[in-house]
Amino acid sequence: MPERRLLAPALLAVSAVALAGCATTSDEAAGDEAFQIVASTSVYASLAEQLVGDAAQVTAVIDSPTQDPHSYEATARDQLAVDGADIAILNGGGYDSFMEELVEAAGTEHVLEVVEYSHAYPADGEAEEEHDHSDEEEDAHEGHDHIEGFNEHVWYDPDAVEHFVEALATELEELLPDAADDISANAEALVADVEGLNDRLAEVASAHEGETVFFTEPVGGYLAEAAGLDDVTTEGFAEAVEEGQDVAPATLLAAIESIEGGEVDVLVTNTQTAGAESTRVIETAEAAGVPVVEYGETLPDGDTYVSWMTANIDALETALAG
Repeated sequence: MPERRLLAPALLAVSAVALAGCATTSDEAAGDEAFQIVASTSVYASLAEQLVGDAAQVTAVIDSPTQDPHSYEATARDQLAVDGADIAILNGGGYDSFMEELVEAAGTEHVLEVVEYSHAYPADGEAEEEHDHSDEEEDAHEGHDHIEGFNEHVWYDPDAVEHFVEALATELEELLPDAADDISANAEALVADVEGLNDRLAEVASAHEGETVFFTEPVGGYLAEAAGLDDVTTEGFAEAVEEGQDVAPATLLAAIESIEGGEVDVLVTNTQTAGAESTRVIETAEAAGVPVVEYGETLPDGDTYVSWMTANIDALETALAG
């Protein structure tokens, strides 16, 4: 079934302008009728909180670092939260399909889909191509309509996050005019911090461009690309892990031979997707002296987006310098 596309950023901006006159103000947000922002994960909730401060209430549907958004099943409580949202934020691209369903059921008017801000997101007319699943695979991976060839983990792309932050700030300034100056200042500071991540990645690239990376699952792909690394993941391996499928024996053997043969400089694994095949290649990498870097999909407790990404870049740089 073709993926339902949410409002594009340009349309969102137009709708924001149209409703700005009757929007909830920051003074009203301090009362019982607080302006509500609901995000699919803690990653985007954290960014929204940094922008809006005390002018709105921000909620993450998934706020635990142990929950996997790919397989999350929304609850009635989640639906109530989205029903009351003035703005809903989701990753999109088939990543958090549960949130797409919640937003559709709620009829939320202001929706930001972060994949729309990624340079890698397929152009209109090309984003409908999805993996075909067997009935068993659909039962195990219900609602996750992964777009062929697109890495949906776009929060690992600082450029996409920067553009998203700017768009969200514009939306919030229009809907919360009494807090607009504070939101603008917060946005300027946050964008500068996110731009700093690109500066760090450029430093890594200057020292390690052309070195190779193997992914057990595509998380972290955008960081590695910006760091100048060449992806040498055995074809079919990461895709199978991401889709919750078994890795073909021949693919697993080729991956092991690639790692043992010295073709891989660093291995990146997803802490929130486990499987026998991933464990096998991690063990192979460790035995071969290939450093392993662990990345996750949700914000660790106590971190902001920028502190988390900084730690991820540091981990990658340390592994490469090993």
